[in-house]
Amino acid sequence: MSYTFHVDLRGIVDLLSHHLYASPRVYVRELMQNAVDAITARRVGDPGAPGAIHIYPPESTGDGTLRVEDTGIGLTEAQVHELLATIGRSSKRDDLGFARHEFLGQFGIGLLSCFLVADEIRVRTRAAGGPTVEWIGYGDGRYELHVAPAERDRPEQGTTVTLVPRRGAEHWLGRDTVVEIASLYGSLLPIPVQVDHEAITTGLAPWENDPAEPAGARRERLDAYSQEVFGFSPFDVIDLAVPAAGLRGVAFVLPMPANPTSRVAHRVYLKQMLLSEDIERLLPEWAFFVRCVVDTTELRPTASREALYEDALLDEVRDALGDTLRGWMTRLGRTDPRGLQAFLRVHHLGVKALAVHDDEMLRLVEQWWPFETNMGPLTLAEFRERHGVVRYTPSVDEFRQLAAVAAAQGIAVVNAGYVYDAELVSRLPDVDSDIVTEILTASDLATRLEPLDPDVELAVRPFLVLAQRTLDRLGVQVLVRAFEPASMPALHLLDGDTALAVDLRQGQEQADELWSSILGTFTQGRDERPQLVFNHRNPLVRQAISTGDDELTTLAIEGLYVQALLLGHQPLRPADTAALNQSFLGLLARAMEGTR
Repeated sequence: MSYTFHVDLRGIVDLLSHHLYASPRVYVRELMQNAVDAITARRVGDPGAPGAIHIYPPESTGDGTLRVEDTGIGLTEAQVHELLATIGRSSKRDDLGFARHEFLGQFGIGLLSCFLVADEIRVRTRAAGGPTVEWIGYGDGRYELHVAPAERDRPEQGTTVTLVPRRGAEHWLGRDTVVEIASLYGSLLPIPVQVDHEAITTGLAPWENDPAEPAGARRERLDAYSQEVFGFSPFDVIDLAVPAAGLRGVAFVLPMPANPTSRVAHRVYLKQMLLSEDIERLLPEWAFFVRCVVDTTELRPTASREALYEDALLDEVRDALGDTLRGWMTRLGRTDPRGLQAFLRVHHLGVKALAVHDDEMLRLVEQWWPFETNMGPLTLAEFRERHGVVRYTPSVDEFRQLAAVAAAQGIAVVNAGYVYDAELVSRLPDVDSDIVTEILTASDLATRLEPLDPDVELAVRPFLVLAQRTLDRLGVQVLVRAFEPASMPALHLLDGDTALAVDLRQGQEQADELWSSILGTFTQGRDERPQLVFNHRNPLVRQAISTGDDELTTLAIEGLYVQALLLGHQPLRPADTAALNQSFLGLLARAMEGTR
């Protein structure tokens, strides 16, 4: 046995008018949408038909009501039943004889938004060759329908909607409020709109190009629009177009850095009626450095017409707009290198985020964005041209450790420790197979330092044994090498893998038995330790090697070890601080003894 649903009309009205829309102000938009649709439908058969929308607030009507008049197609009695009294009916094609996608909204559901501010909605409408029909809807779900008496007959084809405000909502119908809302949603409509005889529709839309308007004047107009709407004067303005979605618009490039994680919203119009000022996900996530205003004829709005429906077409639009922004950056590099460099100084994070996955943007970054290197700021293209192999460190700490010593040995290295940089450098061979990249680790640098002659190595062995015994408790491996600069007595080397092994061993020592055994599985068979490399070319180190006083040499070894930590920007552990104190106080005591 089958049954038919019983619908509580009052509940449906409450649902649509109080829970579908985010704010009562949308009622003005819905009334204008219905009027525009009616005029559009009339002009199909009569292109020369008049097109105008007049809104009269209570200050004009004098009876507390708000009235909206249009010169549209009007409705017959049957169409009123179908469109205003059948909730869920979504087609205008058959009833008005016009393609569905040409319309902004839906008469029935859109009109119900007026119950946000009204207890009673009166519709007087007249189709061509027919009588004037009156429909009165009430907030409790009732409606009346009849042919209007002669005294309320409309003299011309079209529709008049009158709202009787609900108690407490009168301010939503006031003149100033209606002017503000109508200007927000309808200022760019192709059909003139007036509120109390004041024109709401304005001049050219931002996406419009007037052949008679000079390029400089258009840029001034768009700069002024951006300042008014978004609050900034743009770095540049980019024209947007996606014909498949009937989309046209402009993107305003922010003149200041933007947070990549911040929420990015754009201003979107549907057939020149504002859909929302707060549309997200119109652009790819990496394009957080622009704010857009666009108009579309084909993208689908949600039921409330306050957001865009996520579908394949929106995905296509998102990709196409991303391609447009990439093309703009590429053209800027060809035609205005200084402008591109200025743009990158502000928005390099967004460009680098894109370059992680986009070869064209990676080429742009390689060519134009200066990286920090131990040879000074250089683009990757300049670095490769001068030094061949692109050696880099994947962390800032490693770069700080190695930069000066590597430079003194003639080894150029890029600091790729900032966000996205290591990924970008490692991807360079993807865009050019001739490019060679190489990570420079602390261990690699140690192998590049000059070893000692055999006789010198034999002479420093007692010092090396003493230094290793002194620093064993601090978990450090000691080497003696000769390297530049000679002014640096010791170099502390710690790469990422060694740092991880050290942290695991420290965690194992501090954890309980269970966790200690678990961490032990990761450290078993591994004995990586940081390296402390004494510089045999440094006069102080040679003096410590030859002093013949083990106590004094031990104090010097501890002091030089801590100094190397500080030069490498390494944190001091409690044991390191104790070694520093012991060395400082011991050396101070020895110095004081010499004054007796």
